[in-house]
Amino acid sequence: MAQHVSYRQPPKQRGRPPVSNMMDPNQLFDDTSASQHPQPTSYTVQGIDMGLPINNFLSEPVADFAMTYGTTIASQGKDMVHKELNRFVSVNKLKYFFTVDTRYVTKKLALLLFPYTHQNWELGYRVDSRLTPREDFHANAPDLYIPTMAFITYILLAGVALGIQQRFSPEVLGMCASTALVWIIIEVLALVLALYLISVHTDLTTFDLIAYSGYKYVGMIITILAGLLFGRDGYYVALAWTSCAIMFFLVRSLRMKVLSSTSDGVSSHSSRNQLRMYVTLAVAAFQPLIIYWLTVHLIRILK
Repeated sequence: MAQHVSYRQPPKQRGRPPVSNMMDPNQLFDDTSASQHPQPTSYTVQGIDMGLPINNFLSEPVADFAMTYGTTIASQGKDMVHKELNRFVSVNKLKYFFTVDTRYVTKKLALLLFPYTHQNWELGYRVDSRLTPREDFHANAPDLYIPTMAFITYILLAGVALGIQQRFSPEVLGMCASTALVWIIIEVLALVLALYLISVHTDLTTFDLIAYSGYKYVGMIITILAGLLFGRDGYYVALAWTSCAIMFFLVRSLRMKVLSSTSDGVSSHSSRNQLRMYVTLAVAAFQPLIIYWLTVHLIRILK
């Protein structure tokens, strides 16, 4: 009996053909999806590393240009500020009033508080200009250092006085500072207008008038300190002393400038010269009123 033997062909393997056999000549990239352990691929992005020469080439000229442009703008702005400032305030003239030293400040403070024994009230001159405060041996030259420091000290002392009396607040202190500043502006403008109306031709500048008006703050500081230390009695005694001292100082200082000026050949005994004397006396007499007005509210409840 013949046996029928059947032979079955083994099933075809469905595995992927080798990569080398599947390469398509038109394929741009290799297929690496069949790899069980793909190797990490490093990508290099051009231009990210700031240390590359191309980045230095691009960044350094930009930085240099920005620095040069910024320096030019700053220089132009500085020149513009100086130009606009010189239109209203002469910086060189302003420096003159701050040219002081310790000797001058000491003698000037003594002169403001004890002016009665001072003999020489004339300003010192060299050949072409007036002596600076530091060079003036008699301390007659006006300065802005003492008025400025005295004004700041007055504001600080006002804050202390208000704090002792439990009345301090930033608004009240700001009001004290603004009121004192406004009074100086009003006083200087009134004096400039008065000198103009009576036709006084003198070398007194606006800075000179501000200096003479600001010297009262030295007396105001002494008055407030006396009020804080000795009460109302000490306040009024100091007020009387400093008021008389500043009046005497201003009359002797301004008289050398106002009465010595000449206008249209007018003699020293003319009516116009009498007006100059009246203006000088009015300025001096106005100082105690301002000192009292700016200091009395700081010690009003002290015993």
